Amino acid sequence: MSSTSDVSQAAPAQVHTPPAPGANRTRFVLVRTSHPGNVGATARAMKVMGFSDLVLVAPRYADVLQHEDTLALASGATDVLAQARIVPTLAEALDGITWACATAMTPRDFGPPTFAPRAHFAELAPQGHRVAFVFGSERFGLGNEDVYRCHACLSIPTDPSYGSLNLAQAVQVLAYDWRQALGGFGVQPRTPPVHWADGAAVQGLLTHWQQALVDVGFLDPAAPKKLVPRLNQLANRALLTQEEVHILRGIARAMQKLASQQGKEP
Repeated sequence: MSSTSDVSQAAPAQVHTPPAPGANRTRFVLVRTSHPGNVGATARAMKVMGFSDLVLVAPRYADVLQHEDTLALASGATDVLAQARIVPTLAEALDGITWACATAMTPRDFGPPTFAPRAHFAELAPQGHRVAFVFGSERFGLGNEDVYRCHACLSIPTDPSYGSLNLAQAVQVLAYDWRQALGGFGVQPRTPPVHWADGAAVQGLLTHWQQALVDVGFLDPAAPKKLVPRLNQLANRALLTQEEVHILRGIARAMQKLASQQGKEP
């Protein structure tokens, strides 16, 4: 896996909420990670999917959890870093885990069976295991000894001609698929409620526009034909909001003001 080159954005304010379903039975383990930025980006990838248990095995930098690049790329997930642990061996990182999943891009002729994450997670999620996802170093991945400690090996399906994922990207993919297997999160609406214009407001608008169109010379009141009913149908199809009615009446007032000014010119 390649190193990170992300640029940090301003960290949003942290919001403390109860653990998401499955958070207490899920751990992410990074083995011999070289780049502090990948640790921070991993914390961010975990937090957005509702996970917080992060363990580092013999990272390159002993102070990686306080490193400037780690904190920058965590981008608001510093609470995950604050409770993360550093241990010397994978055996200690897997303490309390009942199902460990190694991640590897290249197949091995010996070791646990290899699965695509989504298919494996569909079977794994209902079993109630305490699950760990184990990721190797950026340059070399997981060693055979580490893979042999795991119950399954996960391989993210990628384009056969280029399968190199950044470490934190791989964490994000697995965290997302595992969260979906656990039930996922609902999509939160991000738009304000719509306040529709009622019939009286629409008719008031049409009356206003009818007079404005007369004032600017577009509508002949002696021969209106079907202009106003057609505008009524147009308004019905548009499903106007209260704000849109106010805007259109403002335009009508501007039309009338301009017509009045032009009528007073010598």
